[in-house]
Amino acid sequence: MVRNAAFAVPGDLATPTGGYAYDRRIIAELSLRDWRIEVVDLGDGFPYPAADTRAAACARLAALPPGHPIVIDGLAFGVLAEAAAALRASHPLVALVHHPLALESGLSAAGAARLRASERSALACARHVIATSASVARLLVDDYGVAAGRVSVVAPGTDRVLPPPRKREGEVKLLAVGSVIPRKGYDVLVAALARLRHLPWRLIIAGDRGRSPQTSRRLRAEIARLGLADRITLLGAVTSEELSPLYACTDLFVLPSRFEGYGMAWRPMMWRRLRRHCSASLRIRTNASGLPPAPAPPSFHRGASRLHTSPACWKALHEGLFRRVAGIARALRSRRTQRPRA
Repeated sequence: MVRNAAFAVPGDLATPTGGYAYDRRIIAELSLRDWRIEVVDLGDGFPYPAADTRAAACARLAALPPGHPIVIDGLAFGVLAEAAAALRASHPLVALVHHPLALESGLSAAGAARLRASERSALACARHVIATSASVARLLVDDYGVAAGRVSVVAPGTDRVLPPPRKREGEVKLLAVGSVIPRKGYDVLVAALARLRHLPWRLIIAGDRGRSPQTSRRLRAEIARLGLADRITLLGAVTSEELSPLYACTDLFVLPSRFEGYGMAWRPMMWRRLRRHCSASLRIRTNASGLPPAPAPPSFHRGASRLHTSPACWKALHEGLFRRVAGIARALRSRRTQRPRA
């Protein structure tokens, strides 16, 4: 029997970010399991929609057939408390929370408080809540008043891929994936790499530069000021098809976020026979062989990491990058000196 449900997303579902990719995959998998999913575009600008966008979003949700479940992406759900209150009696509401809105970097105390209060009110109207990691689930239970029995953790999956062939020469290729916004911590990464000029590395940052134009401008200016424009490429938003070859040729994957509900960008690295290193302020994944994996702190396995840019964390970030980049460079030099087997 085919069942019906709506999946409401803020803006274009095809947006090339980890969160939207997660939504697309859930919709695709539900469709394979006899669910007919109606995708509802709530409009752009969330979690700060214009008044007319908010009104149109509420109207679209209210027009859905009564009794049909509605899954609403948390980027919009958290600021639609009034709509959630109006819909809860007629529709089973499911909130999909990637991470609490108030934990976005760069917010004022007052702005964070408003988002937290709105999301807490909206979540009280949800029949069930999907969290992308156990860490996010704990935050929702501990800080947002969601009963533990109303939360399910649905961690992102990973498609298996063949590991790339090991290269034998060249610079250490670093990759960071994610929108250029304050929370992603690219400013911290660039500052740390500036101290490693003597090592042979190049960095590609693949992520939407339009979500926070001010952050993008500042990052580009800082790269130029540090004289790293020839070593760091801001690629902009890329499709999954364009991202796959980037992963395949990467030696070191870097995720320097100040906070991640899950960190979906590193999931595609899992099936590429990668080793990993984690410091107090950085997650790194690498496909270079011959380098021992460093133990990950508990927060890594829980799927969340907070970055506090104290002097100790800056030091740990720099030292972690130095060890891994220098180690990969040594491994590549060693391979160049080895004769291929007959």
